[in-house]
This record gives sequence, structure tokens and C-alpha cells, in this order.
Amino acid sequence: MKTLTDAWDWLTDSAHWSGDDGIWHRLAQHLVLTVVCLVISCLIALPVALVLGHLGKGGALAVNISNIGRAVPTFAVLVLLLLTPIGKWGEGPTVVALVLFAVPPLLTNAYVGMREVDRSVVQAARGMGMTGRQMLFQVELPLSLPMIMNGVRIAAVQLVATATIAALAGGGGLGRIITAGFNLADTAQVVAGAVLVAVFALVVEGIFETAERLSPRWARGER
Repeated sequence: MKTLTDAWDWLTDSAHWSGDDGIWHRLAQHLVLTVVCLVISCLIALPVALVLGHLGKGGALAVNISNIGRAVPTFAVLVLLLLTPIGKWGEGPTVVALVLFAVPPLLTNAYVGMREVDRSVVQAARGMGMTGRQMLFQVELPLSLPMIMNGVRIAAVQLVATATIAALAGGGGLGRIITAGFNLADTAQVVAGAVLVAVFALVVEGIFETAERLSPRWARGER
């Protein structure tokens, strides 16, 4: 109980919120890293998943290959990348490790969403004379959007939680608060840093859920 009280005292100390090592600055770094990695992951995974889902070929292989990333610890990938030339690129190793971590849920959900589109609807679109491109963007993509966005939500929340490893490579983010607490043997600071990461992840989750409720009915897969 004392640890939680001390963590609360640390969080409510205004001195810990300002400056280059302050919470606001670390939070901004964490947000930027998360957004950058999420955007890169989407640019890599979604086009592949949409095309393979539309064609119905090679998707299972792509999903299985991407899922290997789930079996390999992100920290292990980061350490290996630090030993390569990529390790000289500043945040490069962290970005690559996090992108590899975020691709599987994006690719899997998008591919499954595309393949779960009612085939009778696709056949009807083809019977109307739609081209493959038109069916992809006007029929399959809108109907699979809820599943795709679910993958984006999962990836975003996972990135927020995992981006703390940036601190281990000398990067920024909320992980620096945790590692600094370990270095100072300050349990209260470690707990405070963990709480900040957890709250940030919950906020991101809440943003996606709110966006889903406010989105049009067709975007939620409802008729």
C-alpha cells in the first residue's frame, strides 16, 4: 500500500511533469513513436492483406509468416537489431522491432475480414459488371472495414504497451521513466511509470471504441 501511495505522490509532484525528463515530454515522445510505427505497419500490412484477401490466394501463408513475429520476443529483435548497422540509426532499431510486432494483427484481421465478406455479395457485384478494382474498393473493403479497424485498434494498444522498450535502446518515451526508476532504485517511480503506460493504453482503447460508436452504421458492419 505504501508503494502505491508513494507512486501517487510521485505522479502528483509538479516537478515530474515539466522539462526534458518530465512526463509531458516523455508522453509526447511515446505518442509520436506509437503513431509512426502504426502508420508504417499499416502501409506494409494492409495493402498486402487486401490484395491477398481479394484474390483468395497466398493469404494463409502470409498470415502464418507474419505470425512468426508473435513468437519472437520484441526485446530479442531489438537487441539483435542493435548489433547490426541499423543500430546506428537512432530510433531505427526500435521502429523496426515495433513494426514487426504490429504487422501480424493488422495483416491477420484485414485478411480474415476480406475473406469473411459474403461471397454472394461479391458474386452479385461481379454479375453487375464490376471490375476487380471496383469490387475491392466499393464492396469488399467497406464490408471488411470493422474487422480491419479491430486489427488497427489491437496493434495500436499493443504498440503503446510495447514502445517502452525504446528506453532500453536509449530512446525516449514513458519507458525512460521506468528505467530511470530502476537505476535509482526508486520503486515508486517504476510503479508510476507503469501506471502511466497502462492509462495511456486504456485511453487509446477508449478513443477507438468511441470512434467506432460515432462512426456510420455501414462502417460498423451494420445494415
